[in-house]
Amino acid sequence: MSAPSSKPTVTEREARQVAEAAREQDWRKPSFAKELFLGRFRLDLIHPHPMPPDEDARRGEEFLAKLRVFCETEIDAARIEREARIPDEVIRGLKEIGALGMKIDIKYGGLGLTQVYYNKALSLVGSACPAVGVLLSAHQSIGVPQPLKLFGTDEQKAEFLPRCARTDISAFLLTEPDVGSDPARLATTAVRDGDAYVLDGVKLWTTNGVVADLLVVMARVPKSENGKGGITAFVVETDSPGITVENRNAFMGLRGIENGVTRFHQVRVPAANRIGPEGAGLKIALTTLNTGRLSLPASCVAAGKWCLKIAREWSAAREQWGRPIAEHEAVGAKISFIAATTFALEAVLDLSSQMADEDRNDIRIEGALAKLFASEMGWLMADELVQIRGGRGFETAESLAARGEKAVPAEQVLRDLRINRIFEGSTEIMHLLIAREAVDAHLTVAGDLIDPDKTLSDKAKAGANAGVFYAKWLPKLVAGSGQLPGTYGEFRQGIDLSKHLRYVERNSRKLARSTFYAMSRWQGRMETKQGFLGRIVDIGAELFAMSAVCVRAELLRSQGDHGREAYQLADAFCHQSRIRVEELFGRLWSNTDDLDRKVVKGVMGGAYEWLEEGIVDPSGEGPWIADASPGPSKVENVHRPVD
Repeated sequence: MSAPSSKPTVTEREARQVAEAAREQDWRKPSFAKELFLGRFRLDLIHPHPMPPDEDARRGEEFLAKLRVFCETEIDAARIEREARIPDEVIRGLKEIGALGMKIDIKYGGLGLTQVYYNKALSLVGSACPAVGVLLSAHQSIGVPQPLKLFGTDEQKAEFLPRCARTDISAFLLTEPDVGSDPARLATTAVRDGDAYVLDGVKLWTTNGVVADLLVVMARVPKSENGKGGITAFVVETDSPGITVENRNAFMGLRGIENGVTRFHQVRVPAANRIGPEGAGLKIALTTLNTGRLSLPASCVAAGKWCLKIAREWSAAREQWGRPIAEHEAVGAKISFIAATTFALEAVLDLSSQMADEDRNDIRIEGALAKLFASEMGWLMADELVQIRGGRGFETAESLAARGEKAVPAEQVLRDLRINRIFEGSTEIMHLLIAREAVDAHLTVAGDLIDPDKTLSDKAKAGANAGVFYAKWLPKLVAGSGQLPGTYGEFRQGIDLSKHLRYVERNSRKLARSTFYAMSRWQGRMETKQGFLGRIVDIGAELFAMSAVCVRAELLRSQGDHGREAYQLADAFCHQSRIRVEELFGRLWSNTDDLDRKVVKGVMGGAYEWLEEGIVDPSGEGPWIADASPGPSKVENVHRPVD
C-alpha cells in the first residue's frame, strides 16, 4: 500500500533542474580535485602541505588535552550501548567544557577551533563513543552554527550562536518520510503570514531532534507577489507551539543517538529567523555540507586507528599453528590494509581540513571525495578486523566480558560505521554529485549541445566554444611530467614515492581522456550511466588519496616525525591503491551494466518471482512509507531537552 501524500509531483528533469539550481555555479578559487579530473595534476596546490598557524595549533592542542580527560573519565561507552542513550550528565559535561562551541567564533562564546582541530576532537570523542561524536557533529557540522556562520545576519549570529556555544543543542531537518536525496519533492511548507511564516509538515531522521533546543528546518515557501518562494531555511525554536517529536528512532548502530520524527503543525516562525533569502535553502544546505561532510571522515579515521590497535594486539596474542596469527600471510595482508588505509584516511582528512581553514582553495570536491572514500574504506577496515578476530569479532563486548575476556566491541564498530555509507549523501548520491562537479568544465562549454531545450543557434554557439576549448585541452592530455623519470624527485627519500606521483599524473590524464570519450559517445545519455560515473569518481578518489599520502609522508619526514615509517605506509597504500585503480579503469568499458539493467527489468516486472519461493517473510505489517500528511499530532511528544 502507498501512503497518501501532498508532495509536489515532479519529473526527473524538473528534479535535476532543482538540484542544478542549488549548486555553486562558479569556481572562484582553484581546486586540486577539479584539476585532477580534468587531467591536470596541480601538486603545487597541496605541496608543501599547508599547516595551521601556531596559535591555532596551541589552542587546539589545549582543548584536545581537556577533551581526552573527559572522554577517559566521563564517557562510559558500554553503558551508552547498553541503554541506547547518552546520559544527561555526559551532555551537561560536554557543555561545561565548551564542546558544543568548538567551531563557533570566540566572540560568540565558542572555542573558535580550526577545521583541523575540530575534526581531531571529533575523532577523539568518536573513538570513546561514536554516538557522542555524532551528537557534537550534527550540532556543529550541519546544525544551526554552520549555516549561520556562512549565511546568517549579524543579528541572527548574536542571538543564536552564544546559545549554541554553551547551552543549546541544534539539529538539521531536511529529510522527509518520502523525500531523501530528491529535495524537489519536499512537502513541508512555510507560508508567509505577516511578520512570520507558518510551518506544516513532517521531518524524518532528525539527528539530535529528540534533545534539540534549536532546529534548522528546510521548507517550501509558496511563490507570492512579495517573494520568489522555493525551498528556504529557517531557525526554529523547538519549544514552539505545534512542534511534536513523535518517535525516537532506533538503529542497528549508533544506538545512543537522539534521532527522531518531528511534526510541525501551524508552527509560527518569525521572518527574522529565515536564513538567507527565500529559495536559497538548498544552496545553503549544500554549501554547509562542503565542510560539514568532513565530520564523517573524522569518525572513520578514529575507527581505523582503533581497528589497527586491536588488530595489532590481538594478532600478537593469538597463536595458530605454532605462531602468532599476524605471521600468517592471510592475516598479515589484512593488517597491512588497515594500517596503510588508516594512514591514507588521516592524510586525506587533514589535507582537506587544512585547505578548508586556509580558504584559498575550493574544496567542494575534496570534501565530497573525503566523505565517499572514508565511509567506504572505514567499513572495509572494520569488516577486516571482525574477520581477524574470528568468532570473537562476531561476539558482543558484553558477552566477551561475561565469560572473562577483554570486552572488544568489534561487531559494534562494524554496525556503527555502516551508516556512513548512507547519511549526508549516500555513496550512490556522492558518485553523482562528484561526477557532476567533475564534468562541470565540459558542460560549461558544451552543455548546450546536448540540452534538448536549446535552440539551433544556441547549439551552434556552444559548438564553436567547445571547439576552441577542446583544441587547447585535448593535446595536453597526450603527454605530461608523469612520463619523465626524474619528476617529483624530492619524494625519493630512501623509499621512492615519486613513482606514485608520476602514476597519479599519468592516470589523471587517462581519467580525463576516458571522461571525454564517454561524453562523446553517450552525450545526453551520459547522466544515465551511473555505473560508469561511479567508477570515474572512485578512480579520482584513489588518485586524490595517493597524492595526499605522499604529501603527508614528506611533511612528516621533513619534521623528523616518524618520516621513514610514514614513507613505508604511503608506499604500501599507493601500491594497494594502484591495483584498485587498474581494476576500475578496466571496468569502465568491461562490465555487466547492460546485463544488470535487463535483470532489473525482469525482477521489477515479476519475471523472477518464482525465485523468491520457499521462504517466510518475517517483516511486519504496515505501509512501506509512513503517512506524513500535514495536521496536528496524535501521539505523545517525546522531546527531551537536556538542561
